[in-house]
Amino acid sequence: MYRIIGADGREYGPITADVLRQWIREKRANAQSRVMVEGATEWVQLGTIAEFAADLGTQSGGGTAFVSAGPTDSSLGTAILERNPQFSVMSCLSRGWALVRDNFWLTVGVTALIVVVVWAAGFVPILGPLLLNYVLLGGLDWMFLKLVRGQPAELNDAFVGFGPMFVPLMLFSLVGQILTTLGYALCILPGIYLTVVWMLFPALLILDKGMEFWPAMELSRKVAQRHFWPLLGLVCLTFLLILGGLIALLIGFFVAMPIATAAIVYAYEDLFGSVKAETATPAPQAPGEGVP
Repeated sequence: MYRIIGADGREYGPITADVLRQWIREKRANAQSRVMVEGATEWVQLGTIAEFAADLGTQSGGGTAFVSAGPTDSSLGTAILERNPQFSVMSCLSRGWALVRDNFWLTVGVTALIVVVVWAAGFVPILGPLLLNYVLLGGLDWMFLKLVRGQPAELNDAFVGFGPMFVPLMLFSLVGQILTTLGYALCILPGIYLTVVWMLFPALLILDKGMEFWPAMELSRKVAQRHFWPLLGLVCLTFLLILGGLIALLIGFFVAMPIATAAIVYAYEDLFGSVKAETATPAPQAPGEGVP
């Protein structure tokens, strides 16, 4: 019996090996899908289980067995880097406003809750913010991404970071914040650069594409460098938007913050999202969805 993590970051199962083989044939699971064998304590990639090597080889067109984590992340990165996406700062902001307007109470309410929890984590000496900030903010981004894609979203989606992807999110939160802070300490400009290329998208790459934290940071850097000035403009405008919300008796912050979050998530979708997860990650249709 096996448990498996779907593309939505949720756990499905237990299921039999035969059901898992069927999901492989349907391209709802692949070599990088995370599974746990019954009785085990650690999640592993499906491609590392020899029992499914032939099935995964068939899915990929009869190649040599299965793909390990490194090459899979590499193939996903190649597929994304080969694209030439259209990206507009004002389009991201306008679509972000429309998304918040159409889902006002969910987006504003959940954003306010996450902000409060992040603030509360700040009272845990040193490690609280370093380890948890992007576990929480990544979950918030995930909820917004579901809305961007027209999928049903709820409060629980904002806490998906505390599921199976907790460790890579925690490592990204720790490493990303430390390195970016060092950049600001050494000179403000490196800190700004690292904020743009490292801090905007890795959490979503981890949750959406199933990547480990360092490949996610590197892929984010490579893509963001190609669109650095528009992304810097987006960061500056969202910062001014949030600052304006704070000045407006603090109340405006709770509207400005979700708009800024939605704009960043739309930027992610424009730059990364259209590369389907079956190229290297759990299939777009979550395992278990629509299965009797």
